[in-house]
Amino acid sequence: PRVPALLSPPCPCRVSSVLNRDVKQFGKKHMFDASEETCWNSDQGTCQWVTLDFPRPVKVSQLHIQFQGGFSSRLCTLEGCRAGEELVKISQLYPQDSHAMQISFATFQVEETVLDKLKITFENSTDFFGRIVVYHLRVLGERL
Repeated sequence: PRVPALLSPPCPCRVSSVLNRDVKQFGKKHMFDASEETCWNSDQGTCQWVTLDFPRPVKVSQLHIQFQGGFSSRLCTLEGCRAGEELVKISQLYPQDSHAMQISFATFQVEETVLDKLKITFENSTDFFGRIVVYHLRVLGERL
């Protein structure tokens, strides 16, 4: 079988918040820079999220994510859609509260789920204030 390609970045990405609005130190770009020293750090509040807008349709097969232990999410909801459509729930993941790289094989209800947009919502944060810290986020799959 073919090895899935990296779908993120260089696609446009948005996040729900950045700690103290300090994008230089805690901005979204740090999830994709492959550095062990940098991270995206959300501000406090429930249900932080990340959206990825792919330049062309993709079929997602894997989600790789590394949280800061103590600032992870007990539940991640994946939603996706084609361009111009409404987001629909496609999967739920239950990450561990650890600093280890976690590989979640996104199990889609429809085998051939084709997306232009993916939203990952971090529900039920392990941090009392609802903050999420992500060191690495990689979405793998196939460009169509």
